[in-house]
Amino acid sequence: MFDRYEAGEQAVLVHINFSDETSREDLQELQMLVSSAGVNTVEVVTGTRRTPNAKYFVGSGKAEEIANAVRASSADVVIFNHALSPSQERNLETICKCRVLDRTTLILDIFAQRARTHEGKLQVELAQLRHISTRLVRGWTHLERQKGGIGLRGPGETQLETDRRLLRERIKSIQRRLEKVEKQREQGRRARVRNEIPTVSLVGYTNAGKSTLFNTITSAGVYAADQLFATLDPTLRKIDVQDIGSVILADTVGFIRHLPHDLVAAFKATLQETQSADLLLHVVDYSDEKFRENIDQVNEVLEEIGAGEVPQLVICNKIDRLEGIEARIDRNEDGKPERIWVSAQQGRGIDLLFNALTECLADNMVQYQLRIPPQQGKLRGALFGLNCIASEEYAEDGDWLVDVRMPAKDWQRLIKRVDGDLTSYLVHKH
Repeated sequence: MFDRYEAGEQAVLVHINFSDETSREDLQELQMLVSSAGVNTVEVVTGTRRTPNAKYFVGSGKAEEIANAVRASSADVVIFNHALSPSQERNLETICKCRVLDRTTLILDIFAQRARTHEGKLQVELAQLRHISTRLVRGWTHLERQKGGIGLRGPGETQLETDRRLLRERIKSIQRRLEKVEKQREQGRRARVRNEIPTVSLVGYTNAGKSTLFNTITSAGVYAADQLFATLDPTLRKIDVQDIGSVILADTVGFIRHLPHDLVAAFKATLQETQSADLLLHVVDYSDEKFRENIDQVNEVLEEIGAGEVPQLVICNKIDRLEGIEARIDRNEDGKPERIWVSAQQGRGIDLLFNALTECLADNMVQYQLRIPPQQGKLRGALFGLNCIASEEYAEDGDWLVDVRMPAKDWQRLIKRVDGDLTSYLVHKH
C-alpha cells in the first residue's frame, strides 16, 4: 500500500537551491537519508530557482533533464529533497515514467524500517496514512468508476471512495490505540512524579550521538549506528546520580530540519517524555560544520512540542574528531554548568557529565541541619524512611544532630506530616 524501498534500488536525486533561506535543504543530508533507506544514488540533478513551479516544482526544462537522467541511468525512483504536492508528483511521474517521491515520504519510509515496538509501528503507520490519504487518487485512477456486474453491484461507491473510507476508519482505529498508549505513559509519568524521581531526556539532531551516549551512561545496549534515525522508539533507563539518587534517563527520536508535521503529530506520545522532563541533555555533534543550524532546528521542534521552557544542558559530543579539545565543563556567569565537552564513543568526559547532572538537579534539593530531641524519635524514623540523612551525631544534652538532604517537595510533605513546627528543630540551612 505504501511506497516502500527494497535495498539496491537506483535513485536519481533532485536538489534545488532557493533564494529563500527558510526553503533551503541540505544536499549532503539528503544523500545520508537515501543511504539510510538502503537506496543507491546513481545521479544528482541540481538547480536554482526563486520559487517552486506549480506544475513540476522545477521548470519544464529541468523536468526533461530529470527524465533524461532516469532513462540514461535506468533509475527506479526519483527522490526530491523537498516537499511535493500530490499533483506535482503525478505530473513528474508522467514525464519520468517512474516513481517520484519527496523528502517527507523518504523520511516516513526510514521510520517504517526503524520502528521496532508496537507503539512505534502504530505511530509510523498513522503518519503514513495521513500522508498517503492526499495521494490516493494516483493509485486508483484506473478504478475511478462504480463497481458493476453480477455480484458486484453495491452501494454505488467508486473504488476511490471505498478506499478513502477504509483509510479514515483505519486512522481512527490507530488513534484510539495510541490514546490508550498515551494514557499508560501518563500513568507511568505520574508514578515517577509521586516517587519524586527526576527525568532527564536526551534530545538532539539526528545522528548527533544520543544513543551512543545513552549506552555509555546506562550500558543499555540500545541500537546505535552512524546513520540518520537509527533510534526511533523511546527507551527509559534508571541511573544513579550522586547526591540525587535515582534518575530516569530517556533516549528519544532525533530531530531533523523541516520534520514532517504528520510525524510530529504521530509521535506526540513519545515526545511527551521530553515535555515533562526536569532537564534536557541537548546532544550536539560539534564535528559537524552545520552544528549551529542543527541546534536552532532542535530548539524549533522543542518549541513546537511545548518543551521550549525545559532547562537545557548542552552536550558537545564527538570531541575525538576535533583537534585540541579536551573534556571539560563550561559554566555561565552564575557558575552553573552550561556545556559539557565529551566523546560518547570513547567515554571521555562522562564523569564530568555526572557531576553536572548533580549540580543541575540539585536545584530541586534542600539541605538542613536539625536538632532533634529524644522524644521526637518518630521524626527521626521518618527521616530514615526518606533515606535523606547524610550524617548524624549525639549532642551532650542527648539531642540528635542530623544533616539531611532531600528533594524540596519531600521537605514540604514532611512539614505537613510532623506534629508541631518542624522549623523549630532547624539549626541552620546549608
